[in-house]
Amino acid sequence: MKPEPTGVERHLGIDDVIVTKTDLKGRITYANDVFCDICAMTEVDLLGQPHNVIRHPEMPRGVFHLLWSTVTRGHEIFAYVVNLAADGAHYWVLAHVTPSFDATGRVVGYHSSRRKADAAVVAQLRPLYRRLLDEEARHTRAGDAAEAGVTLLQRILDEQGLTYERFIWDLTNGVAA
Repeated sequence: MKPEPTGVERHLGIDDVIVTKTDLKGRITYANDVFCDICAMTEVDLLGQPHNVIRHPEMPRGVFHLLWSTVTRGHEIFAYVVNLAADGAHYWVLAHVTPSFDATGRVVGYHSSRRKADAAVVAQLRPLYRRLLDEEARHTRAGDAAEAGVTLLQRILDEQGLTYERFIWDLTNGVAA
């Protein structure tokens, strides 16, 4: 059972990098010490668990839907993510998720490196994530909620004339959203 969020926020150090690897189904196959420390779990607790074991309820399903659909097609993606630690604390990261390929070019898993998220970017994202969550809450099935969230996100991006990649790039590089 997932913990209830406590409202306590943890912060990565400027030089900290979280690294995890998963299999094709998103089960954790590797977790570095930084990840274990910030999510308040041991490597033994994490290995074999679905990566969504750290999913925070305030993280829109639609963003994860976009993330997974991108990497399963063999492409990398950057995304700002709020995660939930085992003790109820949360932490924001800028995630870079990539497929891992074998020698023949076949996707065999996924690799994620995460760095400290800029507080100004998080402040800009909160209203968008709240809007996506409100849309997702109108649906009872998780899959329908994720589809509704990603559809709304795409509509918002289309209205701004942005791709998701450009949107994240602009946020990360201080361009007004």
